[in-house]
Amino acid sequence: MSMIGGSPQQHGEKIADFATYQGAQQAVSQLIQADIPARDIQIVGHGLRSIETVTGKLGYAAAARSGAINGILLGLLFSAIFVLGTPNAAIQLFIGVMFVGIAVGMLLSLVSYALLRRRRDYTSVTQVVADRYEVTVLPSSIHRAREVVGRVAAPAAPAPVPIDLSTPPQYGERVDPAPAPPAPPAPGPEAPDAAAPRAGGDTTRP
Repeated sequence: MSMIGGSPQQHGEKIADFATYQGAQQAVSQLIQADIPARDIQIVGHGLRSIETVTGKLGYAAAARSGAINGILLGLLFSAIFVLGTPNAAIQLFIGVMFVGIAVGMLLSLVSYALLRRRRDYTSVTQVVADRYEVTVLPSSIHRAREVVGRVAAPAAPAPVPIDLSTPPQYGERVDPAPAPPAPPAPGPEAPDAAAPRAGGDTTRP
C-alpha cells in the first residue's frame, strides 16, 4: 500500500465496496485489464486506524544484535569503497573495515537504546488499516467500470446436480425429495344423458 501525501484533485464515483484491501486490489487489477485508465481509479479507505504489533522485548543484547546487523551492511559499503579505490588492497584491510563497521553499528544502537529505554523497551511494527475500502472511478470511465465490476461480482449460478435415487442414502446424508407429480383435475358434474327419459314424461306412443 503506497502512503503518498497530498489530496487528490478529483473524486470519482464509488463502483464497489470491499472489507479487505486485497479485495480492492483485485478489483483494480481487473479494471486495468479491461483498459480502464489507471489514473481514473482510486482506492479510498474509511475508518482508518493504526495497529502496532509488539514483536519482542528490547534490551541491551537485542540492541547490540540489531546494531551488529546494521554494522555489517555499513562495513560492506565501506569495504566496497576501499576496494574500488584501491584494487591492490590486502584482504586484511577488507576484514578490518568490516569489523569497524560492526563495532560502529553496535555502538550507535546501544547509545540509542540507553537514551530511549525509559520510554520504549520493546520492538514493534506499525501499520495503518481501514474498516472498508471503496474503489472509485472518474466519471469519464464510470460506465465501463461498472460493467466490468458487475460482470465479475455476479458469476453464473452452477447447474443443479441430478440426484441418483437408485441407491439408498448413507446415514446423515440429506436428499431433497423429488417434486410430486401434479394431481389430476377433479371430475366435474356429469352431463345428463340425452337418452334418459324426462321426469314425469310419457315415453310410450298412443
